[in-house]
Amino acid sequence: MTSPRPRVLVANDDGIFSPGIKALAQAMNAFADVIVSAPDVEQSAVGHGITIRRPLRFKHTASAGFGDIPAYRVDGTPADCIVMGVHLTGKPDLVVSGINLGPNLGDDLTHSGTVAAAIEGMSFGIPAIAFSQRATPAGEYDFAAGAAYAARLAQTVLTRGLPPRTLLNVNFPAQPPTGVRVTRVGQHRWEDTLLTRHDPEGREYHWVSGTSTAPDAHDPDTDYGAVEAGLISVTPVRIDLTARDLMSDLAAHIPQL
Repeated sequence: MTSPRPRVLVANDDGIFSPGIKALAQAMNAFADVIVSAPDVEQSAVGHGITIRRPLRFKHTASAGFGDIPAYRVDGTPADCIVMGVHLTGKPDLVVSGINLGPNLGDDLTHSGTVAAAIEGMSFGIPAIAFSQRATPAGEYDFAAGAAYAARLAQTVLTRGLPPRTLLNVNFPAQPPTGVRVTRVGQHRWEDTLLTRHDPEGREYHWVSGTSTAPDAHDPDTDYGAVEAGLISVTPVRIDLTARDLMSDLAAHIPQL
């Protein structure tokens, strides 16, 4: 008797019509039963927000171009997509998110909707992987190599599992990768700048801009350094917000009642 195919829930933050999620879903479909649950519009950089003060819609969307793969669009955040997908279609064996248009490296993890979808899957006790890819200098993407590797990594995770409260954050270089490296989260971040301007009626408005910085860009052990070197970066990310090393010292010095 053949074993049943695993079930994989696919989400993203670029929206259901993104070419990245199509490439990822089709790669998963080669070995698994796939369901897509993705935002109806782009939800980049929304972090781990969830919708609690209005209803959500979960609508089958044949026009998204997934063929025989059931695909649903959600008028909410990436995390909403996982909540809706799990409750309305059943708990999958694996959650994958992406392939994001652009990398998610270093501190980007804290506001990435792509990573947030994986975090939400992890919160259900489901192994989860987030996938992102850097664009070429011309702003183009070729997802073939990344999607093929995503399928191989997904099958490994399905076989071996992941520790509790741990996900994988994977970043692909713009060009065909030359190798794979397990990395740590680097120091890549955006130095925010606030631009103040005036509209045609003279009213003031503000635009948040920023400059990308990566102090450890050349450290081969970081996610940013690996991608810079043309490698696939695979970073295990554990969501444990407690600074355990400070607990004893803090308890000895905080004021008591």
